[in-house]
This record gives sequence, structure tokens and C-alpha cells, in this order.
Amino acid sequence: MEILIAQDLEAISTEAARMFMNLSEKYIQASGRFVVALSGGTTPKRLYQILASVQYQKNIDWSNVHIFFVDERFVPLDHPDSNFGLIHETLLQGISLPTENIHPINTCCSSPAVSAKNYEVDIENFFEIDAKHIFPQFDLIVLGIGEDGHTASLFPGSRVLSDKERLAVAVQSRKRQHRRITLTLPVLNSARNIVFLVSGKRKASIMKKVLMLRVKSLPASLINPDHGKYLFLTDKAASTYILNNSAMNITK
Repeated sequence: MEILIAQDLEAISTEAARMFMNLSEKYIQASGRFVVALSGGTTPKRLYQILASVQYQKNIDWSNVHIFFVDERFVPLDHPDSNFGLIHETLLQGISLPTENIHPINTCCSSPAVSAKNYEVDIENFFEIDAKHIFPQFDLIVLGIGEDGHTASLFPGSRVLSDKERLAVAVQSRKRQHRRITLTLPVLNSARNIVFLVSGKRKASIMKKVLMLRVKSLPASLINPDHGKYLFLTDKAASTYILNNSAMNITK
């Protein structure tokens, strides 16, 4: 695991965009495609806006980029709370990405469980998975951390944290306004590259618990890629408790 601390949200977003561009070139050259899973939320919005800018439109071969979604609320895709809607507004409508390269979670189903199963089938077909306990390897997964330590739609105490078989599952929580669909821990931990984007002083306490104390009850602490690279991109405000910890692999 590597931790890179930048000045602010703009700086970490710019660094993440460069990482996205460099990885896209690497994997397209190696395999002909770059397959990513993106998260919603306020923190990655600036990253998506930068990726949609003229500079990155020119320097990324979008025709060979495939975009999946880490999680989604069980709402119509044009709902204000939809992760697809946010990513479409900030990124997808600004780039030349073929429609078939966009892989949303279909929420026009009878239930979140059906939606999750359909998404699982979509992933299996795309990655040509034909056996149990084989998980897709996304080239890059972009994650965030909630103040309660959740990541994706994996929440503290959720039964889905122990799921070792499925690729996508439905999530229900009385504390959440919407039911959700999320990729599972084994899928996240099978990625070739994971980057956490963390910004703001309100995240400082949870960053301490995840990175320094390694509190295992927190889903974000359970992200530990089996073979891939693992980067925290965070700003100074969110890094209050770790800036002076010399035992950690920190780049400033």
C-alpha cells in the first residue's frame, strides 16, 4: 500500500487523472482494452470533470475504455441520487465513449436482488467467467471512504462482507435512504489497481482508523488487493493523524 498526500482535492484529482491516463495506455497496449469500475459520491466528481476535459479527451483512447460501476442506488438512472447519473453528467457526456463500452447497473428490475444478479451475469459475460470462485480483474477500481468506514456500498456490520462467492449483491440498510447494489469484497480485492480518493478534514478520523489502527470491523480496512497495487490519494486535511507517522509509506 502507498499513500500519496497532496495539497487539496484539486491536486489529488489531477494526480488521479494522470494515473488513469497512464494506466489506460499501459493496459490498452497490453490487452487492447482498459476496464475500470468507478464510484459515485462528491469526492471523485472533480476527477471525472478533469478526465472529460479537452486534454484528456485527446490523450486517452476512449474507444478502448470500458466503464463499469462499483455500486448503485436502486433508483432510476436519471434520479438525482444515481451514481450513473453523476458519472454521466461529469464524465460520460463529455467524452467519445462507445455506448457498448458503458456497463451500468440496470435498476429497472423488480428488486435490487434481480438487479444484482443481472449485473453479475453482465460481468461474467464480459470477462468470460465460466466457473465459481473466479473473480474478474478490473484494471482499475476507484473507491472512496465514508465517515463510518464504508466503501462501495459495503457498510459496517453488513452480512455481505462475508460473501466469498458472488460478484454483485443487493444491500439493504435501515440507515440508508435507498436500497443498493454493490460489487463484493472478492471482486474489489481482485483488481490490478485500486485507488482511494479521500478529501476533507471530516475524513481524518476514519483515515486514522483505517490506515493506522487497521480496525477490521470497517469495510475500508478489508480492502487488500490479492496481487494488485493499492494507493491512497488523500489531501492534507484528511491526513491529520498520519502526516507525521514515519512508519507509513507516505509520498508528499
